[in-house]
Amino acid sequence: MSFNFQVFIYSSLPFILALVLLKSYLSSSKPYKNLPPSPRKLPLIGNLHQLGSSTHRALQTIAQTYGPLTLIHLGTVPVLVATSVDAAQEIMKTHDLIFSNRPNLNIPSRIFYASKDIAFAQYGEYWRQVRSIAVVHLLSNKRVQSYRHVRDDEMALMIEKIQKANQSVVNLSELLILLTNNVFCRVALGKRHDGMKFNNLLAKTVELLGCFSVGSYIPSLKWVDRLSGLERKVDEVAKEFDEFLEGVINEHVNKKGVGVECEDLVDILLEIQRDNRTGFSLEKYMIKAIILDLFTAGTHTTSTSLDWAIAELLRHPQAMKELQQEALKTGQGRSMITEDELETMPYLKAVLKETLRLHPPLPLLIPHESTQDVKLLGYNIPSGTQVTVNAWAIGRDPSKWEAPEEFRPERFLNNPIDYKGLHFEFIPFGAGRRGCPGIQFAMIINELVLANLVYKFDLATVGEDGLDMSETNGIAVHKKCPILVSATPCY
Repeated sequence: MSFNFQVFIYSSLPFILALVLLKSYLSSSKPYKNLPPSPRKLPLIGNLHQLGSSTHRALQTIAQTYGPLTLIHLGTVPVLVATSVDAAQEIMKTHDLIFSNRPNLNIPSRIFYASKDIAFAQYGEYWRQVRSIAVVHLLSNKRVQSYRHVRDDEMALMIEKIQKANQSVVNLSELLILLTNNVFCRVALGKRHDGMKFNNLLAKTVELLGCFSVGSYIPSLKWVDRLSGLERKVDEVAKEFDEFLEGVINEHVNKKGVGVECEDLVDILLEIQRDNRTGFSLEKYMIKAIILDLFTAGTHTTSTSLDWAIAELLRHPQAMKELQQEALKTGQGRSMITEDELETMPYLKAVLKETLRLHPPLPLLIPHESTQDVKLLGYNIPSGTQVTVNAWAIGRDPSKWEAPEEFRPERFLNNPIDYKGLHFEFIPFGAGRRGCPGIQFAMIINELVLANLVYKFDLATVGEDGLDMSETNGIAVHKKCPILVSATPCY
C-alpha cells in the first residue's frame, strides 16, 4: 500500500474533519488489555501521517522503535504489523488458520468482482474451492511444464530483438514486461494480445491496487474516494478489463479467432464449468476474477523481479561475471540454455534468491485478518484485526542476515533456505494457506530469462549517471527508471 498524506489532506475539507473528530471523541469502546506497543496516533487519521510514500520503509522505522510486533492505526482501523521472523511464523504457521482471512478492501473488491479471485477472497468454502482449482488444474507441476514451448518461444523472440538492436541502446525493462505479458497471455488466453495496450491496462490495475482508499480505513470519509476520482478510475479499469475478458471467454466458447492455442487456462476453467467436476458451480464472473488475478499476480511481479536482478548484477560486476561463467559452462555454445539445464546452475538460483530477499515483489504481503481473539508473542490480538507482514524488513533483519543491505548471492550457496514458505526469514511469496500458489510458474520464467540473457550478451549500462535504483510506490515496488543497456553478443 502506498499513501500520500498530503494528497489526502488536500482532498478533505477541514470542517468535515472537525465534525468527525468530535464524533470520534464522543464515541467509546471497551479497550483491550495487553495490546502490542503502539506509536501515538492522531484522532481520526491514526498513524497515517507517519507512513509517507514508502510504507514498507516507514513501518520498518516504526518497528525499530516499538518492536517487531506493533499495533498502528490506519484511520480508524487497527493494523498489526509483523516485522520479525517469530512474528511472521506465529501468524502464518502457528496460528495460520486464525489469520487466513482477508479484510474487505474497497479497491480489490471493485476490480476482482467483489473479491472473487484467489488472492483477496475472504477465507471460507469459496476460497478453498478456487484455490484448489488453481493448484490442481492451473498451476500444477505438470501444467507448468506443458507450457514450456511458450516460454522457449518468447525467450527466443526476446533474444532476437536484442540482437537486431545491433548493440544500440536497449530498454531491457520494456522487453521484460513484454515477454512476461506474452507468456501469460498465451498460457491463460491462448494467444498474444496488443502488447502496449494490454501492458498499460495491467499497469493501471497494479497501480490502483497500491492506492490508498480512504473509505476502507475511515468509513465516515468514504466520499473522499468519490471526490478524488479514485472510485471512477477503479471502475473504469474494472469495466475495461471486464469487457476484454468477456470477449476472450466468448471467443473460447465459440472457438473463434486466428492463432488461438489449445488448452489454455480459460479452456480449462470452461471445461471445469461445463463438467462441474469439482461439484462447485463456477460462474463466468468467477472465471474472470481468477484469470485477472493470475495476470496481476504473475506478470508485473515476474518482470519486476527480473528487473531488480539485472540491476543488481549490473551494479556488482563480479557477481555478473560469476553468473555469466556458469551460464557459458552450462550452455556450451548451444543456441539457448534449456529449462532442463537450469537445475545445474546453483549460482543462478542464488542470484534470484538474493534479489527476492532485497526486493520482494510485494514488500508488504497482502493483508491478513484475524477471525478470533488470539494471543500472539504474549500480546492479546482481538478478532477482526488487520495484519500486515513486512517481508521487505524481515529480509533485511540484521539479526538474521549478515550485512543485510549488501547484495551477496553467495549467502544462498549450500544454504537450505528457500522461498517456498518454510523459512520465515525469507518469505517473498508469503507462507501458509494464503501463500502464493504460482511460485513455480514465476520462478521458471525468472530462471530461464536471466540465464539466457547473461549467456547470450554482455550487458552494460548506458550513460554516465550510473543505474538509478529508486523505487516506485504501490502494492508492487519496481524500479522507477527503466534499465537501458547496450548488449554485446558473447560469441
